[in-house]
Amino acid sequence: MSNLLIEIGNTALKAAWAQETTLGKTFRYQGEKYLDFILSLTRKEKPAVMVISSVYPFTGAEIELLEKECDKLLLLDQNHREMLLSHGLPSYLSYDRAAAIVAARHLFSGKGCTIVDLGTILSVDFTSPEGLYTGGNLSLGFRTRFKALSRYSRSLPLVDTPENPDLVGLSEKASMESGVVSGIIFEMEGYLNLHPENVVVFTGGDANYFAKRMKSSIFVICNLVLMGLALMAEEYVRKTEK
Repeated sequence: MSNLLIEIGNTALKAAWAQETTLGKTFRYQGEKYLDFILSLTRKEKPAVMVISSVYPFTGAEIELLEKECDKLLLLDQNHREMLLSHGLPSYLSYDRAAAIVAARHLFSGKGCTIVDLGTILSVDFTSPEGLYTGGNLSLGFRTRFKALSRYSRSLPLVDTPENPDLVGLSEKASMESGVVSGIIFEMEGYLNLHPENVVVFTGGDANYFAKRMKSSIFVICNLVLMGLALMAEEYVRKTEK
């Protein structure tokens, strides 16, 4: 039987079937009926382990329903912090950040990592060559910055993602485009310069957009969080079978 990995983030649900740590078909859902979408997946195939990382807490009734859809349910949300501690990570981390860290440590064992998730929130996390978590920062994501400019000013429009913004804008729209894009690039260059010896891993929806604009060598792994969830599922199986 395969495991089902699910990440419920701020704007979308991402899921994948996995055989141990090998990812299979992936899915993306954007909507409010995420529980119905999960059930549509489990009706086709019952997972051995269903891992759900969620920014939203589940109700008791929802948990009971999900438990019937799999052999083992591993719920990772703000009410279940045990897996963070078992991986040597602080309890304040969100599970998407934690899963990305777990995957990066596995893929680049023996090397320090700078892990950048470019999504709704921009997160930057650091690990040492020994695999220790050494801290991280959070700031507004790419499109979130455009939304904030428009929302918190009286005159600025909402700008779409620019394809080739100039370094310095020569119009209001161009100034917003270059300000946000250049701001994130300068921000990333500063973080990368903190640990130039580290392997740099970008993930998240805007990873490719910014990786090609950086001067440094970047690994882009779009399914890094799902890979981390697969590793957590395998650890959970080992522990529960003892």
